[in-house]
Amino acid sequence: MLTLTENAATAVKSIVSNDAEVDTAGLRIHTADDPAQGFALNVAPAPESEDAVVEEAGARVFLDAGATVALDDQVLDAQVGDDGAVRFGLAMQS
Repeated sequence: MLTLTENAATAVKSIVSNDAEVDTAGLRIHTADDPAQGFALNVAPAPESEDAVVEEAGARVFLDAGATVALDDQVLDAQVGDDGAVRFGLAMQS
């Protein structure tokens, strides 16, 4: 199952904290409309019925079926740039 670094958990909580439904909201990773584009991210008020839910350190990430399979052995990390933009990256679990 996908895991999150401390930086990723902090970034997800920060992004989701702007949502009115912060108690149930999370960052949703799902297959992009164009499969060649990989995955898309958005803040979702709650997981969809088929989503897997990853919770770490108070951060919630929802994964659709495609993301669940593709990211099963990955670690999500995040960095905040000087401009305040969050950049997410993936690495293999060790």
